[in-house]
Amino acid sequence: QVQLVESGGGLVQAGGSLKLSCSASGSILAIDSMGWYRQAPGKRRELVARIFSGGLTNYAAFVEGRFTISRDSAKKTVYLQMNSLKPEDTAVYYCNYDTSVRDYWGQGTQVTVSS
Repeated sequence: QVQLVESGGGLVQAGGSLKLSCSASGSILAIDSMGWYRQAPGKRRELVARIFSGGLTNYAAFVEGRFTISRDSAKKTVYLQMNSLKPEDTAVYYCNYDTSVRDYWGQGTQVTVSS
């Protein structure tokens, strides 16, 4: 059974940094892309960043160059380096792995940015 486990969330002051990690346990093959989403209270879940199997990345407009998504394919791990954090970045962050069979979600990690 495949499980995605996120880590690295926490409380940080505005302007600070956090690095999120997401690792997959279990047998997971042919990952087409890995991504990070977030959901703030009362809002819909939204894409933050995604990295595709060929290395191409895309970011939401609100990232504005502050975040960087990367991966270690051998470890089936995806990272999200978040710099210059703003209070509006406060949300639960979820990782997502998309395969040809199905997609998988992590349980979420809370990121809170204080002003």
